[in-house]
Amino acid sequence: MTKHNASNERIKRKYFVFLKEAKRQSEPTIDAAAKALDRFETYTKYRDFRAFHLDAAVAFKKNLAEQKAHKTEKELSKATLLATLTQLRRFFEWLSERPGYKSRFKYSDAQYFNLSENDRRIAKARREQKFPTLEQVKHTINSMPARTEIERRNQAVIAFTLLTGARDSAIASAKLKHVDLITNSFNQDAREVRTKFRKSFTTFFFPVGDEIRQIVAGWVSYLREIEVWGNDDPLFPATRVVVGATRQFEALGLQRAHWSNASPIRLIFREAFTNVGLPCFNPHSLRNTLVQLGERLCTSPEQFKAWSQNLGHEKPLTTFLSYGEVASQRQGEIIRGLAMARESLGSDADGFAEVFKRLRDSGLEMRIK
Repeated sequence: MTKHNASNERIKRKYFVFLKEAKRQSEPTIDAAAKALDRFETYTKYRDFRAFHLDAAVAFKKNLAEQKAHKTEKELSKATLLATLTQLRRFFEWLSERPGYKSRFKYSDAQYFNLSENDRRIAKARREQKFPTLEQVKHTINSMPARTEIERRNQAVIAFTLLTGARDSAIASAKLKHVDLITNSFNQDAREVRTKFRKSFTTFFFPVGDEIRQIVAGWVSYLREIEVWGNDDPLFPATRVVVGATRQFEALGLQRAHWSNASPIRLIFREAFTNVGLPCFNPHSLRNTLVQLGERLCTSPEQFKAWSQNLGHEKPLTTFLSYGEVASQRQGEIIRGLAMARESLGSDADGFAEVFKRLRDSGLEMRIK
């Protein structure tokens, strides 16, 4: 059975180069485009893209909506449908202007990959983000064992994430020289640290408790003074894996190398929170925890601007829109609190209204400035 089409492979390769070099898209975005195209080709049995017709887009869209997710066996989410169809629409828009293809179908034919407006709204609907409270994170950190150097590293990883709000990819690529315990800062230098959009900025430790800072400081001191590592060595080194006496792979301390990606950090988080009976919060969820803390501590626009910059955001509005949603439980507390405040102010408000009425009836002119 045919598993590929040579002509399609050649034009896809050109498209991926276009995404990378012209559109400056990241590898994950290009991978998403490749996955969407693979879904479409599988459905069409690898028919040549030159034979594309708008009916194929409509039929594929219907077929995709009926497919099941491999892990959950449930229908694909509207968000997945939107992401897949958007990638296909962009590809066929680009393809309609290429020699050998633009005479076969029109640019507008690619628009048949669009979802209905109702489905688009469902796909783009904001859902309440689940994240731990500051107390839950601290409880998790304090419950982690710290007997071996691997355990100490794992505890320090979560403590450092809470202390800086850094993304897991930045933490995985950080070096010892990027952490300054004198100024209490993390220099996220994009030349060496894998920051989002490769943006350089400095994060100063958030006020989450001196005990959290001490865990990080103790880990840095261990690497520098006991292991005698230098500035260019990893802040959080990978685990050394060897073949043990039982001819099975075993973890044997740390190796002087960075993790290749952030997957081990996410695993550390999952195990740590699960071990204390909490949901599997990921590293990114702690950024929401810090935003919630900032909303309580910051009392001026300047303070919240600094808090936002500390998270790597250029504008406070980004922090509000992306992370500043009030959790449902807290929303209820606020509304109930306002209701009680209104009741307690009821008698005072009635009294003020009576005074205002008497002044008005007396003929005294009142101006509100």
